[in-house]
Amino acid sequence: MSTAREAAPLVEASGIVKRYGPTVALQDGRLTVRPGESHALVGRNGAGKSTLVSVLTGLQAPDAGTVAFDGRPAPPLSDRDGWRAKVACVYQKPTVVPGLTVAENLFLNRQPAGRGGFVSWRRLHSEAARLLETWDVRVAPDAVTAELKVEDRQMVEIARALSFGSRFIVLDEPTAQLDNREIERLFDRMRALQESGVTFLFISHHLQEVYEVCQTVTVLRDARWITTAPVAELPRAALVEAMAGEAVAAHGGAAHRRVDQDAPVRLDVRGLTSEAYEDVDFRIRRGEVVGLGGSSASGKIELAETLAGLHTPRTGRAELDGVPLPFGDVPKALKAGVGCVPRDRHDQGLVPGMSIGDNATMTVLDRLGRFGLVATTAKRGRAEQLITRLDIHTEGPDQPVSDLSGGNAQKVVMAKALASDPRLLVLINPTAGVDVKSKESLLSRVDTAREDGTAVLVVSDELDDLRRCDRVLVLFHGRVVATHPAGWHDHELIASIEGVQDAEGEDRG
Repeated sequence: MSTAREAAPLVEASGIVKRYGPTVALQDGRLTVRPGESHALVGRNGAGKSTLVSVLTGLQAPDAGTVAFDGRPAPPLSDRDGWRAKVACVYQKPTVVPGLTVAENLFLNRQPAGRGGFVSWRRLHSEAARLLETWDVRVAPDAVTAELKVEDRQMVEIARALSFGSRFIVLDEPTAQLDNREIERLFDRMRALQESGVTFLFISHHLQEVYEVCQTVTVLRDARWITTAPVAELPRAALVEAMAGEAVAAHGGAAHRRVDQDAPVRLDVRGLTSEAYEDVDFRIRRGEVVGLGGSSASGKIELAETLAGLHTPRTGRAELDGVPLPFGDVPKALKAGVGCVPRDRHDQGLVPGMSIGDNATMTVLDRLGRFGLVATTAKRGRAEQLITRLDIHTEGPDQPVSDLSGGNAQKVVMAKALASDPRLLVLINPTAGVDVKSKESLLSRVDTAREDGTAVLVVSDELDDLRRCDRVLVLFHGRVVATHPAGWHDHELIASIEGVQDAEGEDRG
């Protein structure tokens, strides 16, 4: 696509800065997309991709920097029609209304009017049929959108975007819910649309897809632009290195003692299968810390949540100290010996209207009294122990948990998980949104749990969270595709996560 690279930019963003309070989400965002190309935007979670897309699609204004389309400044945020005519985003989660027909979704809030100002259903269906035919979207206008396959819903969203006049489409993780044949059909449709003058910004965690369907790639890392290069001129090892960073790539996992291979198995997982993962087998021994790595669509979080009692798999089993774990029942999982730090402390980890003490002890109330009554002194004493153990900076157990900083709030979530003295500790993104000092304090709890003989499962997007693990399992499209013992290098782990060959050439995907 050399002609595309020689053409004037269709979209150009430069010097984009976006802050949320003290957090810098994007420090130096840059992107230049030529007409008629498929341009990949890649980077690890937290690199700034979503923030840049929100600026490119007019959902929020940058604090600094400029966005231009065809050499002209982007419309003001209030001009939604102006933005729709420039750019559209097809997200991983569909934005169509499932209960409406394809035609109704295509012209939602702009249905053609007939006599008396009422909707002209005949015109609606004929215009929808014409639009679908123009862009070779092979679905019926009167089909109910909820009954469509994922790939067809995506094409309906693309057709709707094109109907506003936009020829620049952002595809955000479009293959996350597709199987291999559906992915290939999507790529065929993308190539056909490119021939018709449509330009794509393609966001994916699976780098082999970048090489299959894109001509140019831009890498973000640590909220900054790193490089933009033709895909054909950028070896996979160089792309992984750009995402990981040279200094980081040379840094191995933290060294610690080896787990005794004769130690008893605490968690034994066999053949677990659900819609998010397939035929997963692994074991965690007493005092062993195992990590789960993978992209957001790998199935790693769903797998961890299954072990914590949030979901029920279709098939397979998991035993804790030889006793089957109860699936789909969080209270039973807690009684079985599972403690969990959930993925989102705001929605799943804390009750904001309650005190620190109430939050920290809610998993052990049955141990703090008799006959269904909770002894106030026992609860307060237990809460104070946990506050000291986790080094929670607070005025005391009665302080509202909503008063705490992010790091201290996360410590309360960890305290709640540890309060029951679990034999299996499941940690899902345990250091998300906390400062460096709090992160180190939280991760030191992993070492303490190891010393206590707890089996620990750490699921995280952060490489630093995984360095304390004795080994890291990598999930790709729901399957365990690689195991990295302690001492791994960043580029090796990232290569497995992205499903590409690592530096040694071993295909782990």
